Amino acid sequence: MSAEIISGTDMRTAILEELASEVEAMKAKHGKVPGLVTILVGENPASVSYVTLKVKTALKLGFHEIQDSQPESISEEELLALIERYNQDPDIHGILVQLPLPKHINEEKVIYAINPDKDVDGFHPVNLGRMVIGGDNGGFLPCTPAGIQEMIVRSGTETSGAEVVVVGRSNIVGKPISVMMGQKGRGANSTVTMVHTRTYDIAEHCKRADILIVAAGVPGLVKPDWIKPGATVIDVGVNRVGTSTTGKAILSGDVDFAEACKVAGKITPVPGGVGPMTIAMLMKNTVKSAWMHLERTMADTLPR
Repeated sequence: MSAEIISGTDMRTAILEELASEVEAMKAKHGKVPGLVTILVGENPASVSYVTLKVKTALKLGFHEIQDSQPESISEEELLALIERYNQDPDIHGILVQLPLPKHINEEKVIYAINPDKDVDGFHPVNLGRMVIGGDNGGFLPCTPAGIQEMIVRSGTETSGAEVVVVGRSNIVGKPISVMMGQKGRGANSTVTMVHTRTYDIAEHCKRADILIVAAGVPGLVKPDWIKPGATVIDVGVNRVGTSTTGKAILSGDVDFAEACKVAGKITPVPGGVGPMTIAMLMKNTVKSAWMHLERTMADTLPR
């Protein structure tokens, strides 16, 4: 067996094309486009790289994009005031504060300060609560789990009634995707098991999985004999395991990819798998936020 490769790069391209059409339709009908502000504190090289890609993608889609770079010395109070300014700006529909932040700033306070209706990262407790409740409640799903679910759906993998095993219990990936896959609705209706460092015999749980989602942060953790033949394997891990002769980072997932391909039915590569989908979902949340804002604005202008 040679597994079908689920390309996050190809899926991202398709999603961005769909979103570009939505932005054009919004502009033609309402004279408005989605507004996104990306706030970068300091000059952490990885953060600069991530933000640059997000800004480039937003501009390509035709967003009203503001790149707000602040010095590392900005105080917590000043950053919170800046966020509140964008909370009140009707042309901004999404607020993204790039993490991590300098040690003198409380990240939790910053996340809580963002209006949940503009929290396109999906990190605010209100949006996490909406995710747990499920249904069409206007919340935003966290971007990486949303990208995982979208990949599963677009790969043609059946989720209804499927055994899903999630390796890892982080607040960013493991916990939310476990909840999402167990909900009613598209790409869900699954029976979910979440395993972690205190789980006895992780391998035995993984062997039952029709869909195996691995977000442990351990290079090559999942061996081919952990995988049910024909299963769909989503590898979320991005681990730097070395440097090439040209100085480029060598990346590895949490799954032994070469060997897993001989067992799995479908599998994501690293790089080029889940990673490209995260930014696509960020853009999708921003477009959703803009539509929600327009709907509220139109409702407020109707005669009562």
